[in-house]
Amino acid sequence: MTLVGPVANFFRSQGPLSVREFPPVVERLRRGLPLGPLEAHRAIRSLLSDAIADDLKVDFLLALHRKGETAEEIATFALTLRELAVNPRIGPADVGGILLDVCGSGGDRLQTFNISTAVAFVVAGAGVPVAKHGNRAVTSQSGSADVLEALGVVIDLPPPAAARCLKDIGIAFFFAPHYHRAFQGIAGIRQRLASLGETSVFNILGPLLCPARPNAQLVGVYDPAMIERIAEALQMMGARRGMVVCGQTGDGRNMDEFSTLGPTRVAEFAEKSKISEGEVDAAALGLPRATLADVAGGACGENAEWIRHILNGTEHGARRDIVLLNAAAALRMAGVVREYEEGLKLAAQSIESGLAAEKLERLAIFTRTVK
Repeated sequence: MTLVGPVANFFRSQGPLSVREFPPVVERLRRGLPLGPLEAHRAIRSLLSDAIADDLKVDFLLALHRKGETAEEIATFALTLRELAVNPRIGPADVGGILLDVCGSGGDRLQTFNISTAVAFVVAGAGVPVAKHGNRAVTSQSGSADVLEALGVVIDLPPPAAARCLKDIGIAFFFAPHYHRAFQGIAGIRQRLASLGETSVFNILGPLLCPARPNAQLVGVYDPAMIERIAEALQMMGARRGMVVCGQTGDGRNMDEFSTLGPTRVAEFAEKSKISEGEVDAAALGLPRATLADVAGGACGENAEWIRHILNGTEHGARRDIVLLNAAAALRMAGVVREYEEGLKLAAQSIESGLAAEKLERLAIFTRTVK
């Protein structure tokens, strides 16, 4: 099932729920009833509207989260928000047919270094175009935007320049606040929820909102209950290939990455295949078991140095291993390799050949000199 066509039609023809219509929808959620695509589309637009009181918006998000967001609701919200985003006018067809994003939802609070950002350069060095979508830190010391700045990359390119960057370099960063301006209207609500210790659908939507609309995605989630639903949502959104993962640490905590600390639960699909679920253990692939301390992060400057060491080949420990594993999964998801072992070899070649480091260098130069 795909929602791309229906939601595009809804977007053109339907506005937000009215002040009168909104409270009954909240009550339906409290009764555990799901929203259909049209209702979900109108509801998310209502959350972005000043017409609905903040208290009602909070009630909606709490009721939705306690009910449990369905894949269809998540996909509809994401498609609607992506339609509202600034369009950089570039996509998979402009870069050879496959465009990849590698992104974690955040929220695992494990304070690891910026694994997916390092992975993006390794994958790009292996020849796969990467549209890296991200923001500044929310639940960690260093978000992708923060560490890229520390690596010398200008993160806030205008959309036409970001599109040129992706075409010319094979990797570009799409800084979320520049594209999702409608989110400014819900910042206060998200802060209120955070102060209450509550999460909402907005804590899982980020990886689904890349404005370049990648058709291959590796998404890490911190909640194993969301793995299958996010995979289904990706498929409904029209992705050609998708993989959603949740790793484990040695003490049983969850991480929004492929893990070398313990097994990783995986849900994936390719083209129009059914979603398959399973578990991958890095140890079975020949990678040493790591501890959380081995892959711990720090301030953005420290994380940037670790990424530099990984990309230039001077780091050969646990941080390199976890980047190689996630890069192998991303390369598999992009259709470049079939097996994780092949992906590990190709990821290592990207580093050892200097191509991964070259991607970082070229990205930094381009973003500093583009006009």
